[in-house]
Amino acid sequence: MAEKHRWTFFRAGGFDQVKLASGSDLMNLDKLDLKLWVALACPTSGLEIDSRTLDLIDADKNGRIRPGELIQAVGFAAAHLKNPDDLLKGDPGLPLASIDDSHQAGKVLLASGRQILANIGKKDAEIMSVEDVSDRVRIFADTPFNGDGVITELSASTDPVKAVIREIIEYIGHVPDLSGKPGIVSEMIETFFAEAKAYDAWFATGGESGEIFPLGRMGTEDAVSVISAIKPKVDDYFARCRLTAYDPRTEQVLNRKEEEYLAFAANDLSITAAEVAGFPLSHVAPERPLPLSGTVNPAHAAALANLAVSAVKPILGARDRITEADWHAINAKVAPYRAWQEKKAGAKVEKLGTKRIREILESDLHGKLLDLLATEKALENETASIEQVERLVRYYRDIALLCTNFVNFKDFYDGAEPSVFQCGTLYLDQRECRLCLRVEDPAKHAIMAGLAGAYLAYLDCTRKESNEKMQIVAAFTAGDSDNLMVGRNGIFYDRKGRDWDATIVKIVDNPISIRQAFWSPYKKFVRFLEEQVNKRAAAADAEAHDKLAATAATTVNADKAKIAVPKKIDVGTVAAIGVAAGAIGTFATALIGYLMGIIKLGIFPTIGAVVGLIFLISMPSVIMAYIKLRKRNLGPILDANGWAVNAKAKFNVPFGATLSSVAKLPAGSRRDAGDPYADRGMPWKRIVIALLLIWVGYRWCIGSFDRLLPEQARSRFLLGAYLHRGEPAKPGPQ
Repeated sequence: MAEKHRWTFFRAGGFDQVKLASGSDLMNLDKLDLKLWVALACPTSGLEIDSRTLDLIDADKNGRIRPGELIQAVGFAAAHLKNPDDLLKGDPGLPLASIDDSHQAGKVLLASGRQILANIGKKDAEIMSVEDVSDRVRIFADTPFNGDGVITELSASTDPVKAVIREIIEYIGHVPDLSGKPGIVSEMIETFFAEAKAYDAWFATGGESGEIFPLGRMGTEDAVSVISAIKPKVDDYFARCRLTAYDPRTEQVLNRKEEEYLAFAANDLSITAAEVAGFPLSHVAPERPLPLSGTVNPAHAAALANLAVSAVKPILGARDRITEADWHAINAKVAPYRAWQEKKAGAKVEKLGTKRIREILESDLHGKLLDLLATEKALENETASIEQVERLVRYYRDIALLCTNFVNFKDFYDGAEPSVFQCGTLYLDQRECRLCLRVEDPAKHAIMAGLAGAYLAYLDCTRKESNEKMQIVAAFTAGDSDNLMVGRNGIFYDRKGRDWDATIVKIVDNPISIRQAFWSPYKKFVRFLEEQVNKRAAAADAEAHDKLAATAATTVNADKAKIAVPKKIDVGTVAAIGVAAGAIGTFATALIGYLMGIIKLGIFPTIGAVVGLIFLISMPSVIMAYIKLRKRNLGPILDANGWAVNAKAKFNVPFGATLSSVAKLPAGSRRDAGDPYADRGMPWKRIVIALLLIWVGYRWCIGSFDRLLPEQARSRFLLGAYLHRGEPAKPGPQ
């Protein structure tokens, strides 16, 4: 019975995560309970890991990687390495000595790897990098055969074969081979030769027949060409003549009206003026022959002249006009040639000419091309293994990185290196935010991500120099939100170190820190007071404006209005003022009484009472914020990006403090205290000194310091003298 693999777990983010410390751990992932995986799926795009590697792992090409596909990738890499522990190194290059050549598959991979290095000019190299195996064009740039089933001119060793390859590419088409050069495949070769045979067989049916070529081969071809060019207009002319013979009233209409000439008569005309190209060839009349020169439509004069020379003269004899019967005789003469043309086959290669086509068919070029294809296909397995080499090199470099961001979230919680879903760092509002992710649709993303309980800002990022754009979401986990708002700008640095202009476009509001929660009630109270003051000030300003306007109107109309007699003070007004003054006095008396009561307790109880009052006000907000901050969860943020997070990946208050940092002065730096433009704040020193003096005065009044003072400075002596109007009080017992 096989020994059961022993796992080691570490705890981070409030849950247990499997530790991947050896190749054995990776090779046994298929035996790890899926409930203990941190993620069950991740997208193949938007991550800081080579997308080509993710595409190779994504076996079903659905844009997502699942545990089965990752297990399969790990198994492939481990099976072709002598020591699976090497997968944890994440080295950029794969040493050829690390490939396990103890089995046939490993031997093929090793041979293919050496061939790749030789093809790119690194024959003596012992390490293959991802760059070495990724560029197929570079690998096959100077190789005549590469096993992809495509042959190019480079595949041929003789000029005749190269020539026919060029002709197939020109007349049939081409496909690029792995080096990017245009080439041909088996189907194209067979199509080319089938077309050539069909054309040659069709052409042979014509021979030198006098019926098909009444004017000889060249003469008949020329005659048919000029007849076809003018035939629609000649047919139109004789049709109009027949119609005028049927009804003479149509003659004027069929010859076009005068108004139609006026539309373009004012313009400069040419002999081939397009404006008259649609008009009849000549003036239409019953049974009128078609003139071939003279009074003809200038747009078609050249075509009619060619018709007279190439068709009319050879068939009917020289003449300057033809009747409709002549026209039918001409078409009947070339009808066999047209019927033969309609049966044409192999038109794709017609431009090669009969001589070249027969030359190709009578040679052994077809067999030579098939031989080249056979040589090409013999390397098919070697070419297929090149992709396997690329797969192995990429897995050697990236598989551990993916596992520590999929099976566990070690990179995220360790903090030494950013995780694959962290796309860079945002600097905004004197803060550095490291938990930044790419997003496609902020509005859609925020629906799910809002459940994370974190303060999230969505930003549009642009680089004007390259016109690049992207959108990110950043989690703020330190400081406060007082100065964060839509429209604020910052700088975002991606993982390549490139800087982007970043602008907040959407905010998901949640608590950021305990400090923010502590001061939140007082800030809300201050904002409330500011709002009330602003409202009252605005109302007073409006009232003053109305009174000023009324006064101005009264002044202007003073000569028209009667002099108003001042009213006596209303008794109700006096009463209201008295009530208000009494209420203010009562409040002031009560406040002073409470303060004096607290002061009687002593300085330390007084300080304790103030501190207790502060905590009494702040603690509800702090407790609520602490509960929310403890529950902040990375899962919804990643799930909104296409992940399937399988655990409550928390980032609580201590861990959140590592994801965002607030600006601090460097250690050992000094600060010049003077700021000539600083706002005048609350005079705390004066207030404290005044309160201290009041407290000292009160304690003196009640005699707390009498035993420490001389008789003349004691409160009973001085207060007694004052109360007896200058009569000194009797000295008390010593």
